[in-house]
Amino acid sequence: MLLPQEIIKQKRNGGALTEAAIEQFVRGLTDQSFSEGQTAALAMAIYLNGMSTAETVALTLAMQHSGAVMDWAEMLDGPVVDKHSTGGVGDKVSLMLAPMIAACGAYVPMIAGRGLGHTGGTIDKLEAIPGYQCQQPLDKIQQLVKQQGCVIVSQSGELAPADRRLYLIRDVTASVESIPLITASILSKKLAAGLQALTMDVKIGSGAIMKNVADASALAKSIVNTAKGAGVPTQALLTDMNQTLGATAGNALEILETLDYLTGKYRESRLHQVTLELGASMLQLGGLFKDKASAIAALEQSLTSGKAAEIFSKMVAAQGGPADLLEKPELYLAKAKVVLDITSPVAGYLNKADTTAIGMAVVRLGGGRAHPDQVINMAVGFSDVKALGAKVAAGDLLARVHADTTEAAEHAKAEYLAALTIETTAATIDPIIHLVID
Repeated sequence: MLLPQEIIKQKRNGGALTEAAIEQFVRGLTDQSFSEGQTAALAMAIYLNGMSTAETVALTLAMQHSGAVMDWAEMLDGPVVDKHSTGGVGDKVSLMLAPMIAACGAYVPMIAGRGLGHTGGTIDKLEAIPGYQCQQPLDKIQQLVKQQGCVIVSQSGELAPADRRLYLIRDVTASVESIPLITASILSKKLAAGLQALTMDVKIGSGAIMKNVADASALAKSIVNTAKGAGVPTQALLTDMNQTLGATAGNALEILETLDYLTGKYRESRLHQVTLELGASMLQLGGLFKDKASAIAALEQSLTSGKAAEIFSKMVAAQGGPADLLEKPELYLAKAKVVLDITSPVAGYLNKADTTAIGMAVVRLGGGRAHPDQVINMAVGFSDVKALGAKVAAGDLLARVHADTTEAAEHAKAEYLAALTIETTAATIDPIIHLVID
Protein backbone atom coordinates (compact mmCIF):
# COMPACT_ATOMS: atom_id res chain seq x y z
CA MET A 1 0.00 0.00 0.00
CA LEU A 2 1.30 3.45 -0.95
CA LEU A 3 1.66 6.32 1.46
CA PRO A 4 -0.69 9.25 0.80
CA GLN A 5 2.23 11.43 -0.24
CA GLU A 6 3.30 8.82 -2.80
CA ILE A 7 -0.17 8.91 -4.40
CA ILE A 8 -0.10 12.72 -4.41
CA LYS A 9 3.38 12.76 -5.97
CA GLN A 10 2.34 10.35 -8.72
CA LYS A 11 -0.54 12.59 -9.83
CA ARG A 12 1.45 15.79 -9.23
CA ASN A 13 4.02 14.51 -11.73
CA GLY A 14 1.32 13.79 -14.33
CA GLY A 15 1.08 10.04 -13.85
CA ALA A 16 -2.05 7.90 -13.92
CA LEU A 17 -3.35 6.54 -10.63
CA THR A 18 -4.08 2.84 -10.36
CA GLU A 19 -7.50 1.61 -9.29
CA ALA A 20 -5.96 0.45 -6.00
CA ALA A 21 -4.47 3.90 -5.32
CA ILE A 22 -7.81 5.59 -6.05
CA GLU A 23 -9.66 3.16 -3.77
CA GLN A 24 -7.09 3.84 -1.03
CA PHE A 25 -7.64 7.60 -1.44
CA VAL A 26 -11.43 7.23 -1.15
CA ARG A 27 -11.05 5.04 1.94
CA GLY A 28 -8.83 7.77 3.32
CA LEU A 29 -11.58 10.30 2.77
CA THR A 30 -14.05 8.28 4.81
CA ASP A 31 -11.75 7.04 7.61
CA GLN A 32 -9.77 10.32 7.81
CA SER A 33 -6.45 8.61 7.03
CA PHE A 34 -6.02 11.27 4.32
CA SER A 35 -5.65 14.61 6.10
CA GLU A 36 -7.32 17.76 4.80
CA GLY A 37 -3.97 18.99 3.53
CA GLN A 38 -3.27 15.73 1.68
CA THR A 39 -6.78 15.68 0.21
CA ALA A 40 -6.42 19.28 -0.94
CA ALA A 41 -3.03 18.52 -2.50
CA LEU A 42 -4.35 15.54 -4.46
CA ALA A 43 -7.44 17.47 -5.56
CA MET A 44 -5.20 20.26 -6.88
CA ALA A 45 -2.93 17.75 -8.63
CA ILE A 46 -6.02 16.28 -10.34
CA TYR A 47 -7.22 19.79 -11.21
CA LEU A 48 -3.88 20.61 -12.85
CA ASN A 49 -3.13 17.27 -14.55
CA GLY A 50 -6.57 15.77 -15.17
CA MET A 51 -7.62 12.12 -15.14
CA SER A 52 -8.22 9.55 -17.84
CA THR A 53 -11.68 8.08 -18.30
CA ALA A 54 -10.52 4.89 -16.58
CA GLU A 55 -9.28 6.87 -13.56
CA THR A 56 -12.52 8.89 -13.41
CA VAL A 57 -14.59 5.68 -13.57
CA ALA A 58 -12.54 4.20 -10.73
CA LEU A 59 -12.93 7.36 -8.62
CA THR A 60 -16.69 7.47 -9.29
CA LEU A 61 -17.23 3.82 -8.36
CA ALA A 62 -15.07 4.07 -5.25
CA MET A 63 -17.01 7.13 -4.02
CA GLN A 64 -20.33 5.49 -4.95
CA HIS A 65 -19.45 2.52 -2.74
CA SER A 66 -18.07 4.63 0.13
CA GLY A 67 -21.55 4.40 1.69
CA ALA A 68 -24.88 2.70 1.10
CA VAL A 69 -26.02 1.85 -2.45
CA MET A 70 -29.73 1.58 -3.04
CA ASP A 71 -30.94 -1.71 -4.54
CA TRP A 72 -34.24 -1.86 -6.43
CA ALA A 73 -33.96 -5.51 -7.58
CA GLU A 74 -37.35 -7.28 -7.68
CA MET A 75 -38.94 -4.26 -6.00
CA LEU A 76 -40.20 -2.27 -8.99
CA ASP A 77 -41.91 -3.09 -12.28
CA GLY A 78 -40.23 -0.36 -14.34
CA PRO A 79 -36.84 1.25 -14.97
CA VAL A 80 -35.13 3.46 -12.37
CA VAL A 81 -34.07 6.70 -14.07
CA ASP A 82 -33.03 10.22 -13.13
CA LYS A 83 -31.94 13.56 -14.52
CA HIS A 84 -29.32 16.00 -13.22
CA SER A 85 -28.75 19.64 -14.12
CA THR A 86 -25.52 21.55 -13.68
CA GLY A 87 -27.63 24.49 -12.49
CA GLY A 88 -28.90 27.84 -13.59
CA VAL A 89 -31.37 30.64 -12.88
CA GLY A 90 -35.05 29.69 -12.82
CA ASP A 91 -34.27 26.01 -13.48
CA LYS A 92 -37.27 24.27 -11.95
CA VAL A 93 -37.41 21.39 -14.46
CA SER A 94 -36.85 18.64 -11.86
CA LEU A 95 -40.00 19.65 -10.00
CA MET A 96 -42.33 18.91 -12.90
CA LEU A 97 -40.26 16.25 -14.63
CA ALA A 98 -40.07 13.74 -11.74
CA PRO A 99 -43.88 13.28 -11.54
CA MET A 100 -44.23 13.35 -15.34
CA ILE A 101 -41.71 10.52 -15.71
CA ALA A 102 -43.42 8.57 -12.91
CA ALA A 103 -46.74 8.98 -14.71
CA CYS A 104 -45.15 7.35 -17.78
CA GLY A 105 -44.13 4.18 -15.91
CA ALA A 106 -40.56 4.84 -14.77
CA TYR A 107 -39.32 5.36 -11.21
CA VAL A 108 -37.38 8.44 -10.12
CA PRO A 109 -35.40 8.49 -6.82
CA MET A 110 -34.15 12.05 -7.30
CA ILE A 111 -31.35 13.16 -4.99
CA ALA A 112 -31.27 16.95 -5.42
CA GLY A 113 -29.11 19.77 -4.12
CA ARG A 114 -29.25 23.28 -2.73
CA GLY A 115 -28.37 26.52 -4.44
CA LEU A 116 -24.71 27.27 -5.15
CA GLY A 117 -23.60 30.83 -5.86
CA HIS A 118 -26.04 32.44 -8.30
CA THR A 119 -27.81 29.17 -9.15
CA GLY A 120 -31.00 28.09 -7.42
CA GLY A 121 -31.33 24.67 -5.78
CA THR A 122 -34.20 22.20 -6.12
CA ILE A 123 -34.15 21.46 -2.38
CA ASP A 124 -34.37 25.15 -1.49
CA LYS A 125 -37.39 25.52 -3.78
CA LEU A 126 -39.16 22.53 -2.21
CA GLU A 127 -38.55 23.93 1.26
CA ALA A 128 -40.75 26.87 0.23
CA ILE A 129 -43.60 24.36 0.72
CA PRO A 130 -44.53 24.37 4.42
CA GLY A 131 -43.85 21.03 6.08
CA TYR A 132 -42.04 19.42 3.12
CA GLN A 133 -39.31 17.17 4.52
CA CYS A 134 -36.40 16.90 2.10
CA GLN A 135 -34.31 14.69 4.37
CA GLN A 136 -35.62 11.11 4.38
CA PRO A 137 -34.10 7.79 5.53
CA LEU A 138 -33.22 5.35 2.76
CA ASP A 139 -35.96 2.86 3.65
CA LYS A 140 -38.57 5.64 3.47
CA ILE A 141 -37.20 6.77 0.09
CA GLN A 142 -37.58 3.25 -1.27
CA GLN A 143 -41.08 2.97 0.16
CA LEU A 144 -42.19 6.28 -1.37
CA VAL A 145 -40.67 5.50 -4.78
CA LYS A 146 -42.52 2.19 -4.87
CA GLN A 147 -45.81 3.80 -3.80
CA GLN A 148 -45.91 6.93 -5.94
CA GLY A 149 -43.18 6.55 -8.55
CA CYS A 150 -40.90 9.38 -7.47
CA VAL A 151 -39.36 11.29 -4.61
CA ILE A 152 -37.24 14.43 -4.54
CA VAL A 153 -34.99 14.47 -1.49
CA SER A 154 -31.70 15.93 -0.31
CA GLN A 155 -28.56 13.82 -0.16
CA SER A 156 -28.56 11.33 2.70
CA GLY A 157 -25.47 11.08 4.85
CA GLU A 158 -25.48 7.38 3.98
CA LEU A 159 -24.96 7.98 0.23
CA ALA A 160 -21.46 8.69 -1.12
CA PRO A 161 -20.03 10.20 2.11
CA ALA A 162 -16.57 10.41 0.53
CA ASP A 163 -17.91 12.87 -2.01
CA ARG A 164 -19.21 15.18 0.72
CA ARG A 165 -15.82 15.49 2.39
CA LEU A 166 -13.96 15.88 -0.90
CA TYR A 167 -16.36 18.57 -2.13
CA LEU A 168 -16.06 20.63 1.06
CA ILE A 169 -12.28 20.63 0.70
CA ARG A 170 -12.44 21.40 -3.04
CA ASP A 171 -14.77 24.31 -2.32
CA VAL A 172 -12.22 26.11 -0.15
CA THR A 173 -9.08 25.20 -2.13
CA ALA A 174 -10.02 26.44 -5.65
CA SER A 175 -10.33 23.01 -7.27
CA VAL A 176 -14.10 22.93 -7.84
CA GLU A 177 -13.84 23.39 -11.61
CA SER A 178 -11.94 20.16 -12.31
CA ILE A 179 -13.96 18.17 -14.87
CA PRO A 180 -12.95 14.71 -13.53
CA LEU A 181 -13.83 15.78 -9.97
CA ILE A 182 -17.15 17.35 -11.06
CA THR A 183 -17.92 14.16 -12.97
CA ALA A 184 -17.16 11.84 -10.05
CA SER A 185 -19.05 14.08 -7.62
CA ILE A 186 -22.23 14.11 -9.69
CA LEU A 187 -22.17 10.45 -10.69
CA SER A 188 -21.16 8.92 -7.35
CA LYS A 189 -24.34 10.29 -5.74
CA LYS A 190 -26.56 9.39 -8.68
CA LEU A 191 -25.19 5.86 -9.00
CA ALA A 192 -25.55 5.33 -5.24
CA ALA A 193 -29.28 5.86 -5.79
CA GLY A 194 -29.32 2.67 -7.87
CA LEU A 195 -30.03 4.24 -11.27
CA GLN A 196 -30.41 2.22 -14.45
CA ALA A 197 -30.26 5.28 -16.73
CA LEU A 198 -29.36 8.97 -16.41
CA THR A 199 -29.97 12.10 -18.47
CA MET A 200 -27.64 15.06 -17.90
CA ASP A 201 -28.72 18.65 -18.47
CA VAL A 202 -25.48 20.58 -18.97
CA LYS A 203 -26.21 24.30 -19.02
CA ILE A 204 -24.36 26.74 -21.30
CA GLY A 205 -24.29 30.51 -21.28
CA SER A 206 -24.24 33.64 -19.16
CA GLY A 207 -26.08 32.00 -16.26
CA ALA A 208 -24.23 28.67 -16.33
CA ILE A 209 -21.00 27.38 -14.83
CA MET A 210 -19.89 26.46 -18.36
CA LYS A 211 -20.03 29.60 -20.49
CA ASN A 212 -19.39 28.10 -23.93
CA VAL A 213 -20.13 24.97 -25.96
CA ALA A 214 -16.52 23.72 -25.87
CA ASP A 215 -16.34 23.66 -22.06
CA ALA A 216 -19.87 22.27 -21.69
CA SER A 217 -19.14 19.56 -24.26
CA ALA A 218 -15.98 18.53 -22.40
CA LEU A 219 -17.95 18.12 -19.16
CA ALA A 220 -20.82 16.34 -20.91
CA LYS A 221 -18.50 13.87 -22.66
CA SER A 222 -16.69 13.17 -19.40
CA ILE A 223 -19.96 12.42 -17.61
CA VAL A 224 -21.38 10.30 -20.44
CA ASN A 225 -18.19 8.27 -20.90
CA THR A 226 -17.69 7.78 -17.16
CA ALA A 227 -21.30 6.75 -16.54
CA LYS A 228 -21.18 4.28 -19.42
CA GLY A 229 -17.90 2.95 -18.03
CA ALA A 230 -19.74 2.39 -14.76
CA GLY A 231 -22.50 0.50 -16.60
CA VAL A 232 -25.23 3.17 -16.64
CA PRO A 233 -26.64 4.31 -20.04
CA THR A 234 -26.37 8.10 -20.09
CA GLN A 235 -27.12 10.94 -22.49
CA ALA A 236 -26.26 14.63 -22.08
CA LEU A 237 -28.23 17.55 -23.47
CA LEU A 238 -26.46 20.90 -23.69
CA THR A 239 -29.18 23.45 -22.96
CA ASP A 240 -29.32 27.23 -23.00
CA MET A 241 -28.82 29.35 -19.87
CA ASN A 242 -28.38 32.74 -21.51
CA GLN A 243 -31.68 33.78 -19.93
CA THR A 244 -33.88 32.87 -16.99
CA LEU A 245 -35.57 29.51 -17.58
CA GLY A 246 -39.32 30.05 -17.40
CA ALA A 247 -41.02 33.17 -16.08
CA THR A 248 -39.77 33.13 -12.48
CA ALA A 249 -36.59 33.10 -10.38
CA GLY A 250 -37.00 32.70 -6.63
CA ASN A 251 -38.14 29.80 -4.46
CA ALA A 252 -41.87 30.24 -3.76
CA LEU A 253 -42.34 31.91 -7.15
CA GLU A 254 -40.83 28.89 -8.90
CA ILE A 255 -43.02 26.50 -6.93
CA LEU A 256 -46.07 28.48 -8.04
CA GLU A 257 -44.88 28.34 -11.68
CA THR A 258 -44.42 24.57 -11.27
CA LEU A 259 -48.00 24.21 -10.05
CA ASP A 260 -49.27 26.34 -12.95
CA TYR A 261 -47.25 24.16 -15.35
CA LEU A 262 -48.56 20.87 -13.97
CA THR A 263 -52.18 22.03 -13.88
CA GLY A 264 -52.03 23.66 -17.32
CA LYS A 265 -52.66 27.19 -16.12
CA TYR A 266 -49.45 28.46 -17.73
CA ARG A 267 -46.50 26.80 -19.49
CA GLU A 268 -43.69 29.03 -20.70
CA SER A 269 -42.60 27.74 -24.12
CA ARG A 270 -38.83 27.28 -23.57
CA LEU A 271 -39.35 25.69 -20.17
CA HIS A 272 -41.89 23.32 -21.70
CA GLN A 273 -39.60 22.39 -24.59
CA VAL A 274 -36.58 21.58 -22.43
CA THR A 275 -38.74 19.59 -19.99
CA LEU A 276 -40.11 17.45 -22.83
CA GLU A 277 -36.68 16.94 -24.41
CA LEU A 278 -35.06 15.86 -21.13
CA GLY A 279 -38.04 13.66 -20.26
CA ALA A 280 -37.98 11.96 -23.66
CA SER A 281 -34.29 11.17 -23.19
CA MET A 282 -34.99 9.60 -19.77
CA LEU A 283 -37.85 7.46 -21.07
CA GLN A 284 -35.87 6.26 -24.09
CA LEU A 285 -32.77 5.44 -22.04
CA GLY A 286 -35.02 3.56 -19.63
CA GLY A 287 -36.32 1.44 -22.50
CA LEU A 288 -39.97 2.49 -22.22
CA PHE A 289 -40.11 4.14 -25.67
CA LYS A 290 -38.12 3.53 -28.83
CA ASP A 291 -38.41 7.01 -30.34
CA LYS A 292 -38.59 10.61 -29.14
CA ALA A 293 -41.97 11.37 -30.66
CA SER A 294 -43.80 8.64 -28.74
CA ALA A 295 -41.98 9.55 -25.52
CA ILE A 296 -42.97 13.21 -25.87
CA ALA A 297 -46.57 12.19 -26.60
CA ALA A 298 -46.62 10.19 -23.36
CA LEU A 299 -45.20 13.13 -21.41
CA GLU A 300 -47.82 15.46 -22.89
CA GLN A 301 -50.52 12.95 -21.93
CA SER A 302 -49.19 12.84 -18.36
CA LEU A 303 -49.97 16.55 -18.18
CA THR A 304 -53.31 16.68 -20.01
CA SER A 305 -54.66 13.71 -18.07
CA GLY A 306 -53.75 15.34 -14.75
CA LYS A 307 -51.75 12.28 -13.67
CA ALA A 308 -48.44 14.15 -13.28
CA ALA A 309 -50.13 16.81 -11.15
CA GLU A 310 -51.74 14.08 -9.02
CA ILE A 311 -48.38 12.37 -8.43
CA PHE A 312 -46.75 15.68 -7.50
CA SER A 313 -49.54 16.35 -5.02
CA LYS A 314 -49.14 12.89 -3.46
CA MET A 315 -45.36 13.34 -3.27
CA VAL A 316 -45.75 16.66 -1.44
CA ALA A 317 -48.24 15.20 1.03
CA ALA A 318 -46.18 12.05 1.60
CA GLN A 319 -43.15 14.17 2.50
CA GLY A 320 -45.03 16.33 4.99
CA GLY A 321 -46.44 19.12 2.82
CA PRO A 322 -50.09 20.19 2.48
CA ALA A 323 -52.35 17.79 0.58
CA ASP A 324 -54.24 20.67 -1.11
CA LEU A 325 -51.21 22.68 -2.30
CA LEU A 326 -52.24 22.44 -5.96
CA GLU A 327 -55.77 23.61 -5.23
CA LYS A 328 -54.91 26.36 -2.73
CA PRO A 329 -51.30 27.51 -3.20
CA GLU A 330 -52.15 31.00 -1.94
CA LEU A 331 -52.72 29.53 1.53
CA TYR A 332 -49.22 28.11 1.77
CA LEU A 333 -46.64 29.87 -0.39
CA ALA A 334 -44.90 32.93 1.05
CA LYS A 335 -45.70 36.29 -0.53
CA ALA A 336 -43.38 39.29 -0.65
CA LYS A 337 -44.28 42.53 1.12
CA VAL A 338 -43.37 44.61 -1.92
CA VAL A 339 -44.01 43.84 -5.61
CA LEU A 340 -42.55 46.34 -8.08
CA ASP A 341 -42.91 46.44 -11.87
CA ILE A 342 -39.72 46.63 -13.92
CA THR A 343 -40.51 48.43 -17.17
CA SER A 344 -38.46 49.06 -20.27
CA PRO A 345 -36.79 52.47 -20.36
CA VAL A 346 -36.62 52.43 -24.19
CA ALA A 347 -38.23 50.81 -27.22
CA GLY A 348 -36.38 48.03 -29.00
CA TYR A 349 -35.59 44.32 -28.88
CA LEU A 350 -34.65 42.44 -25.72
CA ASN A 351 -31.49 40.83 -27.08
CA LYS A 352 -29.25 39.78 -24.15
CA ALA A 353 -29.26 39.15 -20.43
CA ASP A 354 -26.47 38.75 -17.90
CA THR A 355 -28.21 35.81 -16.25
CA THR A 356 -25.61 35.40 -13.52
CA ALA A 357 -26.26 39.01 -12.49
CA ILE A 358 -30.00 38.27 -12.32
CA GLY A 359 -29.31 35.22 -10.17
CA MET A 360 -27.10 37.26 -7.86
CA ALA A 361 -29.86 39.87 -7.58
CA VAL A 362 -32.12 37.10 -6.25
CA VAL A 363 -29.40 36.16 -3.73
CA ARG A 364 -29.06 39.79 -2.59
CA LEU A 365 -32.83 39.98 -2.13
CA GLY A 366 -32.41 37.08 0.32
CA GLY A 367 -33.52 34.31 -2.04
CA GLY A 368 -30.12 32.57 -1.90
CA ARG A 369 -27.23 32.28 0.52
CA ALA A 370 -24.35 34.72 0.90
CA HIS A 371 -22.97 32.36 3.60
CA PRO A 372 -23.76 28.68 4.34
CA ASP A 373 -25.87 29.29 7.47
CA GLN A 374 -28.10 31.99 5.98
CA VAL A 375 -31.85 31.46 6.21
CA ILE A 376 -33.48 31.94 2.79
CA ASN A 377 -36.38 34.33 2.24
CA MET A 378 -38.70 32.11 0.21
CA ALA A 379 -40.94 34.95 -1.05
CA VAL A 380 -38.43 37.09 -2.93
CA GLY A 381 -37.28 36.99 -6.55
CA PHE A 382 -38.54 37.88 -10.00
CA SER A 383 -41.77 36.93 -11.79
CA ASP A 384 -43.37 37.72 -15.17
CA VAL A 385 -39.93 37.55 -16.77
CA LYS A 386 -40.07 38.50 -20.44
CA ALA A 387 -38.11 36.17 -22.71
CA LEU A 388 -35.24 37.27 -24.91
CA GLY A 389 -36.23 38.17 -28.46
CA ALA A 390 -39.27 40.16 -27.39
CA LYS A 391 -40.00 43.50 -29.05
CA VAL A 392 -40.77 46.06 -26.36
CA ALA A 393 -42.03 49.65 -26.21
CA ALA A 394 -40.91 52.11 -23.58
CA GLY A 395 -42.91 51.38 -20.45
CA ASP A 396 -43.60 47.72 -21.29
CA LEU A 397 -43.30 45.23 -18.43
CA LEU A 398 -39.98 43.33 -18.40
CA ALA A 399 -40.42 41.56 -15.03
CA ARG A 400 -41.70 42.09 -11.51
CA VAL A 401 -39.45 42.12 -8.45
CA HIS A 402 -40.70 40.63 -5.18
CA ALA A 403 -38.91 42.03 -2.13
CA ASP A 404 -39.13 42.67 1.60
CA THR A 405 -38.72 46.42 1.39
CA THR A 406 -39.20 49.20 -1.18
CA GLU A 407 -35.49 49.99 -0.95
CA ALA A 408 -34.53 46.38 -1.74
CA ALA A 409 -37.04 46.27 -4.59
CA GLU A 410 -35.65 49.47 -6.16
CA HIS A 411 -32.09 48.16 -5.87
CA ALA A 412 -33.06 44.83 -7.48
CA LYS A 413 -34.91 46.68 -10.23
CA ALA A 414 -31.76 48.66 -11.05
CA GLU A 415 -29.70 45.46 -11.06
CA TYR A 416 -32.20 43.73 -13.36
CA LEU A 417 -32.24 46.60 -15.85
CA ALA A 418 -28.42 46.76 -15.83
CA ALA A 419 -28.32 43.04 -16.71
CA LEU A 420 -30.39 43.51 -19.89
CA THR A 421 -29.38 44.67 -23.36
CA ILE A 422 -32.16 46.32 -25.40
CA GLU A 423 -31.18 47.25 -28.96
CA THR A 424 -32.87 48.78 -31.98
CA THR A 425 -32.43 45.69 -34.16
CA ALA A 426 -33.33 42.12 -33.29
CA ALA A 427 -30.57 39.62 -32.52
CA THR A 428 -30.58 35.86 -33.03
CA ILE A 429 -31.64 34.13 -29.82
CA ASP A 430 -29.92 30.86 -28.92
CA PRO A 431 -32.07 27.72 -29.16
CA ILE A 432 -32.95 25.96 -25.91
CA ILE A 433 -31.17 22.76 -27.06
CA HIS A 434 -27.61 23.34 -28.30
CA LEU A 435 -26.35 19.76 -28.65
CA VAL A 436 -27.03 16.16 -27.64
CA ILE A 437 -24.09 13.94 -26.64
CA ASP A 438 -24.48 10.14 -26.47
